[in-house]
Amino acid sequence: MNPHLAQLQPYPFEKLRQLFAGVTPNPQFREIKLSIGEPQHATPEFIKQALTAGLGGLANYPTTQGTPALRQAIAAWMGRRYGLDGVNADTEILPVNGSREALFAFAQTVIDPSRGYVPLVVSPNPFYQIYEGAAYLAGAAPRFINTLPENDFALDLDALSEAEWSRVQLMYVCSPGNPTGKVLALDDWKKLFALSDKHGFVIASDECYSELYFEEGKAPLGGLQAAKLLGRGFDRLVMFSSLSKRSNVPGMRSGFVAGDAAILKQFLLYRTYHGAAMSPAVQAASVAAWNDEAHVVDNRRLYAEKFEKVTPVVASALKTGMPDASFYLWAKTPIADTEFARRLLAEYNVVVLPGSFLAREANGANPGAGFVRIALVAPLAECLEAADRIRQFVSKL
Repeated sequence: MNPHLAQLQPYPFEKLRQLFAGVTPNPQFREIKLSIGEPQHATPEFIKQALTAGLGGLANYPTTQGTPALRQAIAAWMGRRYGLDGVNADTEILPVNGSREALFAFAQTVIDPSRGYVPLVVSPNPFYQIYEGAAYLAGAAPRFINTLPENDFALDLDALSEAEWSRVQLMYVCSPGNPTGKVLALDDWKKLFALSDKHGFVIASDECYSELYFEEGKAPLGGLQAAKLLGRGFDRLVMFSSLSKRSNVPGMRSGFVAGDAAILKQFLLYRTYHGAAMSPAVQAASVAAWNDEAHVVDNRRLYAEKFEKVTPVVASALKTGMPDASFYLWAKTPIADTEFARRLLAEYNVVVLPGSFLAREANGANPGAGFVRIALVAPLAECLEAADRIRQFVSKL
């Protein structure tokens, strides 16, 4: 067996299952699950119709590169969303089966373990666990940069030594961030690009939450957009985007990567062998989704309403506040986060995710410890009820 498999930790939701073993939720309350970042808003009907209409494509093998229509729809969306006119749909865009599988596979393409040292893969901490697993299974070692409330959850690029940066081959960034919702500013990107230029590492920009923000006309900055604003190309930079959160289609597993054409050429080669072509029916539905923005605006409105009404209730009990973007509240707990989650389930039947499950100990601390992640994915009434139960629970501690 691959020895690197032994380095993998259980996924956060397996840890949650183990944490809740033996807990009997209070039967006076129905379950409200706010632990997993799975959109629960309705999938737009026109996407379902496009998926059904595309079923004729099941008679054909799809190409790994996807159809020209899909790549062109993505390129047009990037022009509208980021002002990135002129993105080459043939060489700078590649459809993928959701950002998760692409984020994992990307490390297998980029990491070169033959240079005489153990390569490093850097990510924020807390983080999306795929980054860590991708690093280990590519033969690299993860390095974590703690994002802390006292630093407004910013990415402290001075946390790594010069010697460590010299071994970095890949850096994952997530903006808007999971779980904090922090968005990288242009100055952050400028510093990150300077480090990449100096040390030659690749930047993987995870932007799967990019369309979940709270004020129309004030969309989060993207990595490729930052590169253009700074007058540079896409060298050593690839963004990862997805329809899952944007269009409420997590089951479709549809997204794309875009950026450095030379890297994507090699990624396409890897994926050709990996067998990662997207279903023709899903491609047809994806074209429809990327070409429409009205349903995305409606989706944002639903989240904005939830955050406006739910955040003050949670904030009356736990230290939290509006994130820059995304659909999570990152809330400080008065007791250990694992105990908080276990007792909240037992006493009020609300499921939240302990922050320590989303982070690793680095520099002597687990930056997720003492926090819980609350995903405001349920309908407004359920989120408000859960917030009120959390308030009641904390008042009795």
